[in-house]
Amino acid sequence: KIEAMRHQVSYPIKHIWQEDDGFQKCRILNKAIVACKTEYIIMTDGDCIPREDFVQVHYINKEPGYFISGGYYMLPMNISLAITKVDIEKQNCFNIQWLKEKGIPKTFKNNKLTAKGFISKFFNAITPTNASWNGHNSSGWKKDIMNINGFDERMQYGGEDREFGERLFNYGVRSQPLRYSAVCVPLDPERGYKTPEAIAKNQVIRREVRQNKSVWTYHGITK
Repeated sequence: KIEAMRHQVSYPIKHIWQEDDGFQKCRILNKAIVACKTEYIIMTDGDCIPREDFVQVHYINKEPGYFISGGYYMLPMNISLAITKVDIEKQNCFNIQWLKEKGIPKTFKNNKLTAKGFISKFFNAITPTNASWNGHNSSGWKKDIMNINGFDERMQYGGEDREFGERLFNYGVRSQPLRYSAVCVPLDPERGYKTPEAIAKNQVIRREVRQNKSVWTYHGITK
C-alpha cells in the first residue's frame, strides 16, 4: 500500500515502522520525530480522515512559542463502516447534508463542519474545551518537541498525548485552539488497548508531571 501511494502523490513518503509489540504508539512517534527533517510537525492518527485544507490550516497558523490544537468530529460506527474511498476523495464525510442523510442528528457540534471564516475564528476563541495536545490533530515545532525529549514511552493508551502536551506547557509553549478550523473525522475505533491498568499507570505519570512541573522525560527519544 505504501509503494502504491508513492506513485499517486507528488511528494516523498517516508515509512517509519516497528514490530507489532502491543501498544507502542509513543515509541513509534519518537522514531518518526527523529526521522522528520522539517522544522514543523503535524500529527494525526491512522483512523482519522483529514479535511482537504487540514495541512494548509496548520501551516498558515503556526507561530513560534505555540502548538496548535485542532478539532474532530466523531462519526458513529455505522457511518464509519459505510464510508468509501470515493466518499473521502469527494469529502462527503465533511458534508453535513450527506451526514444528515446517513442519520447524523442536528447538534451544535455540526458547526465544526459548517463554520467558515470569521465564524470558525469566533468559535475557536470561545470554545470551553481545553486546548490540549491531541494525537489525532495537533502540530508543533520540532525544536520544542526535542527540548522535552518527545513522548514518554512508558505511557499506554489513554492520555499519552495529554501528558506530552502538559510537558510542553511546563516548558513554556502555549496552545492555539483551532477546533473549528483544523478539522478531521475520526472513524469510530475499537479500543482494545484501553484497560483499567493502563489508565491507572498513565494517571500516576501525569500526576507526577503536574506536581513536579516536569519538562523532560527520561523515557523518551534520548534514553
